[in-house]
Amino acid sequence: MSRRRHADENDGGQPHKRRRTSEPVEIEDRLESLICRVGEKSTSSLESNLEGLAGVLEADLPNYKNKILRILCSVARVLPEKLTIYTTLVGLLNARNYNFGGEFVEAMIRQLKETLKSNFFSEAVYLVRFLCDLVNCHVIAAPSVVALFENFVCVTQEDDVPQVRCDWYVYAVLSSLPWVGKELYEKKDVEMDRLLSQIDGYLKRRQKTHVAMLQIWSAEKPHPQEEYLDCLWAQIQKLKKDRWQERHILRPYVAFDSVLCEALQHNLPPFTPPPHSDSAVYPMPHVIFRMFDYTDAPEGPVMPGSHSVERFVIEENLHCIIRTHWKERKTCAAQLLSYPGKSKIPLNYHIVEVIFGELFQLPCPPHVEVMYTTLLIELCKLQPGSLPQVLAQATEMMYMRLDTMNITCVDRYAYEMLGEICQGSSREVHEVPV
Repeated sequence: MSRRRHADENDGGQPHKRRRTSEPVEIEDRLESLICRVGEKSTSSLESNLEGLAGVLEADLPNYKNKILRILCSVARVLPEKLTIYTTLVGLLNARNYNFGGEFVEAMIRQLKETLKSNFFSEAVYLVRFLCDLVNCHVIAAPSVVALFENFVCVTQEDDVPQVRCDWYVYAVLSSLPWVGKELYEKKDVEMDRLLSQIDGYLKRRQKTHVAMLQIWSAEKPHPQEEYLDCLWAQIQKLKKDRWQERHILRPYVAFDSVLCEALQHNLPPFTPPPHSDSAVYPMPHVIFRMFDYTDAPEGPVMPGSHSVERFVIEENLHCIIRTHWKERKTCAAQLLSYPGKSKIPLNYHIVEVIFGELFQLPCPPHVEVMYTTLLIELCKLQPGSLPQVLAQATEMMYMRLDTMNITCVDRYAYEMLGEICQGSSREVHEVPV
C-alpha cells in the first residue's frame, strides 16, 4: 500500500495510472449492475435484453468468470422473484459455453450445501427451485433432479428427527413442482408417481396438533385456515390433474427454445442432505391466510381459487418481493405494484391479503410489525384511486370477524393497523371503518 502511494506521488501527475488500477473494479461493478437490473422496465423487450446481456457476459468470461459466477449464484438466492429471468440467462450462457454451465451448476450445489448447513432454509428453497428451473432451460438433465428429489424425500424415513426437518424437505420438493413438474413427468413419470406417493404417505401420518394454535380465525367459514403443507399438496394434486398446465409463471426461456434445446446438459452431482444436528433451526409451520375469493373482487380479472397452483405462485412471488425489499418501503411498494402479469389478476387484492397474512402470522410475523403499516401507506400513495378501497374492504371484513380472531392478531390489528393508518395517514388511505 505504501509503495503504491509513493508511486502515485512521483508519477509526474499522471492520473491515468490510477484509473487503470481501478478499471477491473469498475468493470465488475458494471457487470453486477447489468445482471441485477435485467428484467426491470426497459424500452427493449426482456428477450432482447437477455440476449444482449448473455453476449456481454460471454465476452467477459475469460477475465471475470469467477465474479460472474458469484453474482449469478447470489441473485439465485436473494432475488427469487426474478427466478426464470436468471435461469434463462444461465441457459443462454450454457449454450454458448458448456464449461461455464458446468461450473455454475457445481457452484450452486456447493452454495446449497453451505446454505443448509448454516440453517438458511428460506434461501435454500430458492436455490432448489432455481436448479429445477434449469431443467426447462436445458442446463440440467431431468433425471438428476428427480434423483435429488428422491434424496430429499428419503429424509421423511429418518428416525429421531423433528417433524419440521421432514416438512422442510417435502416443502422444497412440492414448492418447486409448479416450475418443473411438467418437464419431469414427461421424462420420468414412473419415478415421479412413486415420489408423490411417498409424499402422500408422509403427509397422512404427520402430526398436526399445532394447527389450532396457528390459525388466525377459529371459524372455518368463510375461508378455512389450512395448514401450509396440506394446502400446497392440494394445489399440486390439482396441477397434476390439469396435466401440469400452469398459466402464470413468466417463462422467458420459451422464446429461446430453438437455441437452448441444442445445448448439452449437465447432471447434478450426488447430493445427500446434511444430517440433522441439535443446533439446526428449521422453519416453523404456519397456516395459509385467506381473506378474499373471486366473489370479493367482482370487477376485473378473476382471483384464482384457493387450491389453484396459480394462487400459490402469485402469493409466493409477492412474499419474495417483500422479503427482498422490506427495508425500503418505497421500493417494495413499487416492486409489488409492478408485478408481472398484473393485468391478468386482481393484484391489489392479492397484495393486501399477503401483507395481512404476514402481519398476522403466528407466533410472530417475518418482519417488524410497523413495516407492514408503512408499506400499505406507500402502496396507497402510489395507487390512491384503487388500493385504499381494497384496504378499506379488508379492514371492514376483519372488523366483522373480530370475535373469531386470535387475540394476538387482534392486538396487532388494533395497534399497528388501525392506530397507524387512521391517525398517521388519513390523507392517503381515505376512510377506514373502525
